[in-house]
Amino acid sequence: MPNQATFRGRPSITGIREWLQRLGHTDSAINKLNVIYIAGTKGKGSTCAFVNSFLRAHQKRTGYPQKIGLYTSPHLKVIQERIQINSRPLEEDQFARYVFEVWNGLSSMSDPSQGPRYLQLLFLTSVHAFIRERVDVAIYETHNGGEFDATNIFSQPAATGIATIGMDHLAQLGPTIENIAWHKAGIFRKGSPAFSTRQIPAAATVLERRAAEKETTLEFIDIDLIIPADAATLETDVQKLNSSLALALTNAFLQQRAPSAYGGLTPEDIKSGVEEFFWPGRFHQIDEGNHQWFLDGAHNDLSILKAAQWFSAISTRTQSNTAPLIRVLIFSHISDRDGASMLKIIAETLRDYDIGMQYVILSTYKEKLDDQLRPDLCIKPPETLSAENESDYIHAWKSVDPHVEISVEPTIEGALSLARKLGDRGCGAQTLITG
Repeated sequence: MPNQATFRGRPSITGIREWLQRLGHTDSAINKLNVIYIAGTKGKGSTCAFVNSFLRAHQKRTGYPQKIGLYTSPHLKVIQERIQINSRPLEEDQFARYVFEVWNGLSSMSDPSQGPRYLQLLFLTSVHAFIRERVDVAIYETHNGGEFDATNIFSQPAATGIATIGMDHLAQLGPTIENIAWHKAGIFRKGSPAFSTRQIPAAATVLERRAAEKETTLEFIDIDLIIPADAATLETDVQKLNSSLALALTNAFLQQRAPSAYGGLTPEDIKSGVEEFFWPGRFHQIDEGNHQWFLDGAHNDLSILKAAQWFSAISTRTQSNTAPLIRVLIFSHISDRDGASMLKIIAETLRDYDIGMQYVILSTYKEKLDDQLRPDLCIKPPETLSAENESDYIHAWKSVDPHVEISVEPTIEGALSLARKLGDRGCGAQTLITG
């Protein structure tokens, strides 16, 4: 049976409870957040967003919950996106105030170098903000783990959920799917109902054992037939499954924690929640004249496969027979993951769906042609694509599709500009952006 010995590195949960106590936040105050807590490899962010959308629909009809907190990562444009109340990121000055209240509240520690790191600070800020703002429910996405994740300090969550588990973050959580499932199930709590999407047998077995150890119930969720299958936001089975998991979690919260006078979700709430769902950067289409942009922040093998399948299906439906659009891929990936493997998965999936990609543009995480960085950028400076990576990426694609034209653009701005130029040579372009 996998155990904590599989974890590598300094556990990010270290110090979190003590820091919250130093900030004056008791276990009782934290429990009043009524947390809906979600882990997983693929789909945990979308599941959180669906829970938020269902609760917003219930809120609009009944007035409850008055305030819904949402903590997710990463952000797309501004860091405040990670901490939202009623679907609105904290205002910039509000976010800054809470960050400094946390930072200054911990400044008296005897060894400041042992203070919170980046993600720990953001999590502490979210708890601090949600308590100060008196939210009625807080939806939390783990960072990348579970058992030792910085977020795993909630002793009485309203419900816990596990989205699809796959092979990612192996250096910290692996090396096997059983190890990863063990970590993800670390969010289970006695007395808090647990839910999970259907998992492969090896992962499901671990989740069941962990639920028994933690003396809680575990229910595996299939696609719920009450979910409106024809909704535009549910183009993929992945999102149908994520929304079904979210529906189970939302119902569990309302049944256990909401005042009985407000009742549960109605069919109209569910329909509204699905229709109003919006999660930027996930299965996200933007139409811009004769340019169609398809964005998905997939960055592991499982996610990349789903993104490629989604693009294959939807781009076929939106393709013009009279004025066909060229297809372009913009791919950026620089990490310790196997980017060449992900690129090959995209190529193979498109081939299997008989989707021709005319151009592939390899890029980096560098945003601007003029080298300027956003002042709120809180990550290390963008890395360049090494000659070795560039060669591996080109070989990975060419091994599947030797006829595609491959370019390298050192910035995202340059890659977008090139895609537009390629489309403007003809009738337009369908561009998938991922990695």
